[in-house]
Order: sequence, then structure tokens, then C-alpha cells
Amino acid sequence: MSATNTARTRSTSTAKQGWASGLTAFAAVMLLLLGLLNLFRGIMAVAEDEVFVTTPNYIFEFDLTSWGWIHLILGAVAVLLSAGLFRMATWARVAGVVIASLVVIANFLSLPYFPVWSVVMIAISGFIIWALCVVRPDDRLGA
Repeated sequence: MSATNTARTRSTSTAKQGWASGLTAFAAVMLLLLGLLNLFRGIMAVAEDEVFVTTPNYIFEFDLTSWGWIHLILGAVAVLLSAGLFRMATWARVAGVVIASLVVIANFLSLPYFPVWSVVMIAISGFIIWALCVVRPDDRLGA
């Protein structure tokens, strides 16, 4: 009986490790994509303000160049963090959740300037946060 339980435990452990590494890889790729999209959005806002919709009387109104720099910085940090996620570093998982949360807030606050893009970025960030929070540290490969 113990041999059967050991084999069952080993296959369950292997399946959990596969899911954990798969979700972390998913989060890393999505964070890389999110970072690149934020970099492009930041460049567009800094270089050409005419690309964005202007909304009068918006409570969180900033200059589009300011929003561009915010998205540019968040995008650069997200791209760098994705490299840490590919190595399955715990610090990168925690920082990835923080950056994805900041991206959600930044996109919510800049929603009137580019509404569809902001909603897509919020959805991608939600998937990243979910994928990084579901994986337990003991489920990683090599643990």
C-alpha cells in the first residue's frame, strides 16, 4: 500500500509543480506583454498627445505627458520584473503583483484618455495578479 501511496503522491506533486510552473510562466509572459504595451503607450503619450481622447472636467486630470511618463516607468519596471518571473524568484512574484496593481490603478485613472485600451490593460493585469497569487511557494519546481 505504501508504494501505491508514494506513486500517487509523486504524480500529484508532479501535477502541482506543472501547474505552478505553468502559471508562473503565464504571468511572466503576460507581465512582459503588459510592460511592452505600457512602454508603447507611454511613448505615444509623451511624443504625440493627439492620439488620445481629451475629456473635459475629469477629476483626475493630468497632462498627457505626465501620464505618458507614468506608463513608461511602469512598463519598464514590468519588463524587468518579467525576467525575474522567468527564473521563478519569489521577490519577482511579490513585485509583479505590486506592479500589476499599480498598472490597474494608473489605467483606471487614465480611463477617459484611452478607454478601450485601459480596460484591456486592467483585464491583463487582473490575470497577472491571479496567476501570481495562486501559486504557492512550495509548489515551485525544485521544491
